[in-house]
Amino acid sequence: MNRTRTRTRPRLRDRGSLSLEAAILAPVLLTALLVAVAAGRIHIAEGAVDAAARNAARAASLVRDPNTARSEGSRIAQQTLQDQGHTCTSLQVDVPTAGFSAPLGTPASVTVTVTCQLNLADLTIPGFPGTKTITAHFTSPIDPYRGRQQ
Repeated sequence: MNRTRTRTRPRLRDRGSLSLEAAILAPVLLTALLVAVAAGRIHIAEGAVDAAARNAARAASLVRDPNTARSEGSRIAQQTLQDQGHTCTSLQVDVPTAGFSAPLGTPASVTVTVTCQLNLADLTIPGFPGTKTITAHFTSPIDPYRGRQQ
């Protein structure tokens, strides 16, 4: 006697379970995707702000006077962020110039701090902040034997 049964109809209690699973999992998967996108944007922006601080410190250390160092450092930081396609809702570039008052032959440096407020409001993740502040510092030496103006 061969008693193999072939199932042709689904069980009644399983009906609609796929719809229910999709309704529960879709928001979770969408939120996970948006969090991954936000993390990626933050990581890329951190690299861009680091590059802006590095380039600004290098540019400021190559000039001979404090006023030009401030303006050149700020200009280069903005240009670096713009070249990499980043727009900050708020950008601050701090270029302290105390190193330019050091006497010739004395080691000195310029430390630039770049602070960028990254806009994340377009991701609309519940409980996620609309902005993220990213700060980077970089120090570049000033040539101790190069003439300077104070």
